Amino acid sequence: MRRTLPDHLIAQTKGGLLFTREWRDSMSPAQVVDALKRGNERFRTGKRTIRDYRQQQGASANGQFPAAVILGCIDSRAPAEIIFDTGIGDVFIVRIAGNIVNDDVLGSMEFACAVAGARLVVLLGHTECGAVKGAIENVMMGNLTGLLARITPAVAATTCAGDKSSKNPAYVEAVARTNVRFGLDAIRQRSTILTDLEKKQAIQMVGAMYNLSTGTVEFMA
Repeated sequence: MRRTLPDHLIAQTKGGLLFTREWRDSMSPAQVVDALKRGNERFRTGKRTIRDYRQQQGASANGQFPAAVILGCIDSRAPAEIIFDTGIGDVFIVRIAGNIVNDDVLGSMEFACAVAGARLVVLLGHTECGAVKGAIENVMMGNLTGLLARITPAVAATTCAGDKSSKNPAYVEAVARTNVRFGLDAIRQRSTILTDLEKKQAIQMVGAMYNLSTGTVEFMA
């Protein structure tokens, strides 16, 4: 029987962490997904938890027990810790344009799960992604060129009605979704550590899309 995170742990207002070591370690990856969904619902409906960040900072100074690692885009409108209504010490955040997967990102996620004990990997894309738009338009600019090349396979693999350009929001979103799926594939193909943890059901790896207009996160099957 699946447990959801108790309201007294979600709604605490002062000190401590959302996830203690004991509670985090007792949770299944699916329960961590549930907690993030509930956090996004609080954010979306304007009912975010009131937190004393200074007390959380002090409480977490000697240890951290994050339940998830979230790989997201650098877009200033998509701060994962806010849109999931989490506190200090609750989640690891990795941010890179286009939420792409590279060796440094993989190493960070391997640390988060294999060393620090996170139970969930979330690859979070979003609508109106500038990196996705750049890949669609084949932008060439310094070091950005190589980064956008990692998104190009998603562009080539995406079909969508209408104009296949960065001016078509539906197409941009479709490519962003494909990019999330390809990113998860890349994690599984390139990290035996994370793949083994997933096979043992110690962690779960999921994709998600954040809608900039509605504030809603959709977890992808």
